[in-house]
Amino acid sequence: MKLLEPDHNCQICPRLAAFRAQNRKQFPDKFNAPVPSFGDIGAELLIVGLAPGLKGANFTGRPFTGDYAGELLYSSLAKYGFSKGVFGARADDGLELINCRITNAVRCLPPENKPIGEEINNCRPFFISQFENMPDLKIVLALGLIAHNTILKTCGEKLSAHKFAHNAQHKLGNGLTLIDSYHCSKYNTSTKRLTEDMFHEVFDVIGAKLAS
Repeated sequence: MKLLEPDHNCQICPRLAAFRAQNRKQFPDKFNAPVPSFGDIGAELLIVGLAPGLKGANFTGRPFTGDYAGELLYSSLAKYGFSKGVFGARADDGLELINCRITNAVRCLPPENKPIGEEINNCRPFFISQFENMPDLKIVLALGLIAHNTILKTCGEKLSAHKFAHNAQHKLGNGLTLIDSYHCSKYNTSTKRLTEDMFHEVFDVIGAKLAS
């Protein structure tokens, strides 16, 4: 099945398209487009974030690349053997993911980093296509509540049956395991809602499940 990806100038969400046009004028040398997923389509692990950050993925064109959230995420992937190479916080740093893929629930930068429900729904066909084209997928890691809910809706699960909680595990009807984590944002880490040890505990669980 062909992987469905948004057009570079996607106009499905008028608010996001207008914001993109604004940023292209203000930052003409940056990516400023729907950010593609990163990593092997044949991976067993899919990591799902919320949306690109202004000076992160929206600038670089690669998920979690260029902002603080990426520093914690990619250092953790390296520690647990899910990447090779050196993370240089830019799309051309040569970093490769191993048995792992990263995507976002919403592909375009939303104002104030807050997508609205209609935009999340509009982007879901691209999200569904990720699942349909990952034949070996076993574990989906949700970074935050919106990613958690998007995954559940994509898999036809009732939200009420799967409460979001850090390091919670959910067995889904399609055989996948959903694991939750607080988002690795600078706000969450600076307030200690999420510590490095807490984040690594999630990857301990992932590693053990993939090895079993």
